[in-house]
Amino acid sequence: MGGGLHYRRSLASRVTLLSTLAVGFAVSAVAFAAYATVRAQAVGALDESLRGRAYAAAKTNTLNALAQQSVPSWSLVRMTYVDASSDPVRVYKAGENAIAVGSREIAVAQGDSDGSARTVYNQGERWRVVAVPAGDGQALVLAQSMESTDRMLDRLGLVMLLFGAAGMITAGLAGWAVARNGLRPVRRLTEAVEDIARTQRLDPIPVEGSDELARLAQSFNGMLHTLSASQHRQRQLVADAGHELRTPLTSLRTNLDLLVQADASSGLSAESRAELLGDVRAQINEMTTLVGDLVELARDEPVSRTVEPVELTAVLGQAVARVRRRADVEFAVKTSPWWVTGDADALERAITNLLDNAAKWSPEGGVVTVTLEHGTLMVADEGPGISPEDLPHVFERFYRSAESRGMPGSGLGLSIVRSIAERHGGDVRAGSAPGGAGAAFWLTVPGQPSPPEGAPE
Repeated sequence: MGGGLHYRRSLASRVTLLSTLAVGFAVSAVAFAAYATVRAQAVGALDESLRGRAYAAAKTNTLNALAQQSVPSWSLVRMTYVDASSDPVRVYKAGENAIAVGSREIAVAQGDSDGSARTVYNQGERWRVVAVPAGDGQALVLAQSMESTDRMLDRLGLVMLLFGAAGMITAGLAGWAVARNGLRPVRRLTEAVEDIARTQRLDPIPVEGSDELARLAQSFNGMLHTLSASQHRQRQLVADAGHELRTPLTSLRTNLDLLVQADASSGLSAESRAELLGDVRAQINEMTTLVGDLVELARDEPVSRTVEPVELTAVLGQAVARVRRRADVEFAVKTSPWWVTGDADALERAITNLLDNAAKWSPEGGVVTVTLEHGTLMVADEGPGISPEDLPHVFERFYRSAESRGMPGSGLGLSIVRSIAERHGGDVRAGSAPGGAGAAFWLTVPGQPSPPEGAPE
């Protein structure tokens, strides 16, 4: 229950409470140490004073006066004379209120101790009793009331208590002020988060200073920037997908309407029907490809670290064999071993997109050059190449150059290649073919020429 109350407190109240407790503990420790030191010094000074007077009295005829049960007029303390030279020990008290002696004072008289000092209670009052040797078998005992010392210590304790209470109150106020001012960036960050949750606006918050709270605000702004960019990409993807899907859906609806009308009028020939059905099938295939491309682009997560080692040469061979069956071009392939750690299906998809793009732009019967050396795959065609205006945009989603708008495709193939390359820690770039004619793409994926440990045979 106590832990629940602790965590239900605000951070400012916890800082205030902890600072107050810390200062209170420190003040209490200092006050106790000061009180103990002053008390020890006061009692020590009283003992030294009593010893000095006792030694001075022992050198006079005071002992003879005590023996005659008389006290000199200058004596301001209570005196007792102990004579241990006879058996039994004789004790002479100076007055009826003299302090009674004990075993420690008798031991001083008998020579078993060089002196003693103790505190006794007499008639409800504390007295300090000091005994010093006064000759063979004799001791002089002086006692003085500690009323003035106790009064001084009581006043000191009261002052310490008042100052300690004032210190704790001041510490509480200071802790509250520090918590309020020091946690202002945290409150501002909290208000910003609440405002974002309420309004869905991803506006960055201002950053002041360079301390830990400023770094927290900077990290939060970075998170807001990333979230805003992701949100923008999602909206752009949805908008572009809607735009791209509108054309095949319209064409598909038109063809289906024609088929329905033809069935109603029975005026459509078999050849026209077959042509319309082929067009419908082509539109469905295009939509299927587009949906698959959109699903692939929606995967922004990095490649899992648990994927298996992949021989890029084998993946390339499978992609070339697949594209060769549907393209009317030749492929000149030259490879060297290269092993990567990644997703074999995704890598084959990226290579297939590069090969399809090269086959689409190559002339009929042309040659597509494919080389894999030191982890860099180059795919070059013999087409018209990429214009300088289109080169910075070829990897953008749904981007199509003026020449490609009448050709099949969704404009997502090269975007998928870049996404897969980045998910595998690599990159892709475009440029002119080494011979100067046509376009070339270079896909680089980090890896090694020899099989890694645990790779399949």
